[in-house]
Amino acid sequence: MSRLTVALIQLAADSDVAANLDRAAELVHKAGDSKPGLIALPEMFQYRGPLAGFRESASTLPGPATEPFAELARSLNTWILLGSLAERSTDPLRPFNTSVLLDPAGQISAVYRKRHLFDATIDDGPSDRESARITPGDSSVVAVLEGVAQEVDVRLGLSICFDLRFPELYRELTAAGAVVLAVPANFTEATGRDHWEVLLRARAIENGAFVIAPAQCGTGAGVLTHGRSMIVDPWGIVLAQAPDGPGVVVADIDLERVVAVRRQLPTQPAR
Repeated sequence: MSRLTVALIQLAADSDVAANLDRAAELVHKAGDSKPGLIALPEMFQYRGPLAGFRESASTLPGPATEPFAELARSLNTWILLGSLAERSTDPLRPFNTSVLLDPAGQISAVYRKRHLFDATIDDGPSDRESARITPGDSSVVAVLEGVAQEVDVRLGLSICFDLRFPELYRELTAAGAVVLAVPANFTEATGRDHWEVLLRARAIENGAFVIAPAQCGTGAGVLTHGRSMIVDPWGIVLAQAPDGPGVVVADIDLERVVAVRRQLPTQPAR
């Protein structure tokens, strides 16, 4: 079989780290009822709030933000993508914004540090300089999900939120063999209402790949976020979309669909 069940967690994280971890773990456990091969959480799942608290929440890997989910990965026998958390860097004032992939044994399989930082001013919306509080990463990452589908090499390309606006990153991931592109996000409502679905579908169509995008909803650090976590197929069709509010959205993805779409529209970079 070349099918993979994917479950996305939609959260409304706040400044209470312990409560956020508990709520996230509860939803991951709930997602386990569908027997997914991959469960994905959104960006900043462990903390959204004032800058001082963000810095204080930063830890090493593995650490207190990954340990509860390592146990869940083992108990549910599934891969878990921790959308992003604050990871200590050499600059104590600017942690990394880091995505962590756990294998079914609870071990860290891959780490991706957000490369493109949200330095933007939106009319009648948020103004932010993410680069003032986060150290950017400098590498792209494609991970192999072993044992989730027979006869298909499932390669997962990692990205985070604002990365979505840089199509060259996804071409790079596709050139490295990615068939599923992960976009955990904390997308603002000001931009998300017009751009979120358009960009997710574009990245799927351009690369002939599935896109999975778990998102934050509600208000975090005083900014309203868009939510609408979704799973998009390689033709750009939205297979599943979360309603407003925290919860779980699940879809079965047929990985042979990638082969079929890329055969019909051979626009992918050569490997």
